[in-house]
Amino acid sequence: MGLKSFLSKPFAAYVVKKQTEWVQNPSRAQDKVFNNLIEVGKTTAFGKDHHFADIKNYEDFKKHVPIVDYEQLRPYVDRIIKGESDILWRGKPAYFAKTSGTTSGAKYIPLTKDSIPNHINSARNAMLNYVHETGNSKFLDRKLIFLSGSPILDTSGEILTGRLSGIVNHHVPGYLRRNQMPSYDTNCIEDWEIKLEHIIDETLAQDMSLISGIPPWVQMYFDRIQERTGKSIKEVFPNFEMFIYGGVNFEPYRKKLYDSIGKDIPSIELFPASEGFFAFQDSQEEEGLLLQLDSGIFYEFIPSEEYFDENPTRLRIEDVEVGKNYALIINSNAGLWGYSIGDTVKFVSKDPYRLIVSGRIKHYISAFGEHVIGEEVEKAMKHALEQFPEVKITEFSVAPQVTPTDGLPYHEWLISYESEPNNPEEFALSIDNKLRELNTYYDDLITGSICRTLVITPLQRDAFQQYMKSIGKLGGQNKVPRLSNDRKIADLISEWKK
Repeated sequence: MGLKSFLSKPFAAYVVKKQTEWVQNPSRAQDKVFNNLIEVGKTTAFGKDHHFADIKNYEDFKKHVPIVDYEQLRPYVDRIIKGESDILWRGKPAYFAKTSGTTSGAKYIPLTKDSIPNHINSARNAMLNYVHETGNSKFLDRKLIFLSGSPILDTSGEILTGRLSGIVNHHVPGYLRRNQMPSYDTNCIEDWEIKLEHIIDETLAQDMSLISGIPPWVQMYFDRIQERTGKSIKEVFPNFEMFIYGGVNFEPYRKKLYDSIGKDIPSIELFPASEGFFAFQDSQEEEGLLLQLDSGIFYEFIPSEEYFDENPTRLRIEDVEVGKNYALIINSNAGLWGYSIGDTVKFVSKDPYRLIVSGRIKHYISAFGEHVIGEEVEKAMKHALEQFPEVKITEFSVAPQVTPTDGLPYHEWLISYESEPNNPEEFALSIDNKLRELNTYYDDLITGSICRTLVITPLQRDAFQQYMKSIGKLGGQNKVPRLSNDRKIADLISEWKK
């Protein structure tokens, strides 16, 4: 046992003990965060504009602070870029995390000296929870690879700016830095395909034990290694024993990824975003991700069906229900107030508060009033893959076809296969039947002959990679939306039909 592995165990015990204190007192933890945020917020331009001096409790807060998205917060961000201080949080941000926007183009999400520990400590604590629960810590003594964005930073005004994963790269704890791969120079390569080849050059001969990244890009790394070596990943990295991921539901990728590895290995799921690190998988035995209630973020929850209402219900943590979809709203020491991150979550437990990420507020299909969400299509695909073990998929996305050239409208599932079903019609029907079971509105459309059952369009194996490359978003933290309510993505990606 190496020194890192040895020392990690008492440190993990300490971290979990401190964690247990707020896990057992969730409302008190959130009250403490709330009061600190309001106290600091009073001194900011946003706080003065929204009468923070008059806020005594959460009910007051809801009266003064509206739910906003980036576009509504952007005037304050623009003031920061122009050089003003004390706008959204005290002083100036340490960084801007630059991320893709929609109507706004790029978004600049502030990271402050107070909020950075949320990102760094949450990632660290996810690993330490695993060490504490399982007693396994040997992976910390070997090489660790983090597939991330470039750590090269630009400036916006006077603020250092870059991708979140690149910014975090500058804050990797020293005790992990010597084990970390790839090298800094390789990590700085912007072109993903060139970067991938350099990563493989550097890692093939290493004793790799942990790999972290978004599943489709990790799969691309594995595929290239297998093409080069003709070996499974476990043969190349015999001590590979931990996979850490976030950003997408792992289930559609699990079978192909583990087949590439050649064995099942433990994994840890994370729920990070540029706006904050919200939750992580704290147990290998229990479902869901532990919501970080003592990490500088005060959470609100809006029932997803009310999200687009003029005055939606806003709930604190103690008011949520298990099994119900909520839009996640955050208030943080990064200076985000009433901020909708765009994700929906569903609690699987209230003791402790564990959740799953169920989808995106704007990523749904409701062309006919069915309101199919990401969680439902993920579950339907998982069910079909279990029923048809010969099938392996690379990626998929779903869109409505409202005006087909003939016949009734339908949902089109665009799928890149690693290996196709022996009976494509039965595979499609398996997905469709499960989706009908999960969504009664969709079932009503099929039963009432408003729509026909779904249609699968097979794509080339690398279709999604080619699509992402065509729009300049290949690799890093980028991902294709699982479903859309229009055909913008579907029509573009159809260029790579089989």
